[in-house]
Amino acid sequence: MWRWRGLDDVPSGWGRCVVTVGVFDGVHLGHQAVLRTAADHAAASRLPVVAVTFDPHPDTLVRGGGAPDLLTPAERRDELLAEHGADAVCVLPFTPELSRLDAEGFVRRVLAERLHAAAVVVGEDFRFGRGATGDVGVLRALGEKYDFVVDGVRLFTDSHAETVTSTRVRSLIASGDVARARDCLGRPHRLEGVVVPGASRGRDLLGFPTANIDFPPETAVPADGVYAGWLVRTTDSGGEEERWPAAVSVGSNPTFEGSPRTVEAYALDRDDLDLYSRRAAVEFTDHIRAQESFPSVEDLIVAMRRDVSAVRELMSGR
Repeated sequence: MWRWRGLDDVPSGWGRCVVTVGVFDGVHLGHQAVLRTAADHAAASRLPVVAVTFDPHPDTLVRGGGAPDLLTPAERRDELLAEHGADAVCVLPFTPELSRLDAEGFVRRVLAERLHAAAVVVGEDFRFGRGATGDVGVLRALGEKYDFVVDGVRLFTDSHAETVTSTRVRSLIASGDVARARDCLGRPHRLEGVVVPGASRGRDLLGFPTANIDFPPETAVPADGVYAGWLVRTTDSGGEEERWPAAVSVGSNPTFEGSPRTVEAYALDRDDLDLYSRRAAVEFTDHIRAQESFPSVEDLIVAMRRDVSAVRELMSGR
């Protein structure tokens, strides 16, 4: 896969292609439907697919209140775009200059002059240009002028007949409903970072050694509680080395008078893992219970044993 940072990175002499445009945070099932449609157009015309996305999140400038918590870091998003059909990812720095381009300016500069789009595939709710004044109808009219066709893909709905959007997935994760978030994403929600030392209570006091993941502050983190999922050892480049079913705790350890919020994962039946300073990821598949404060360490250990049994049952056969 090609990865370009800005339009100047697009190779000179780049030919025609099928383009899809969006933030693509999470690369959820709705995004995947758009990518599949783009891949179908590309296969029919024997052209590559280019996914155009943005960094930072446009809300950072457009709404002025900072970006929403991200479902996927940029590197992981690009990998997922490639997995679902993109041959190239063009990341546009979302600068004040870019935010001021009107709809035609964006089409002319990005889609026509630099990427030479033959087709543009977007969700039917796609908005673009200064003030979000451009929509699929505007894009189609501009496509006639700049010689590309437009396909507005119908929004994807889940088994509850609700539209799958990044905002909705964030809301599900924030409420702890990682199972429904998983259904919207087509995979478990994932946090990535480096394993750092914690208070060592898991190994020394509780009998459940955990990996404490230090993740970027803008990451979407599930509500405090205990979850079933996976602990994944990854390479520096994001590749996967090994994974283990895991009980995952999110919260501030209220039994011990609280602490900074952490995400800790216990790989079932493994007390021999040395992951300090290694890159790792945690994936959340199911919610077990909310965070609780226990009257004693012994009560906490009993609850943790129940949690591990519940996780073992849920993860059996996965």
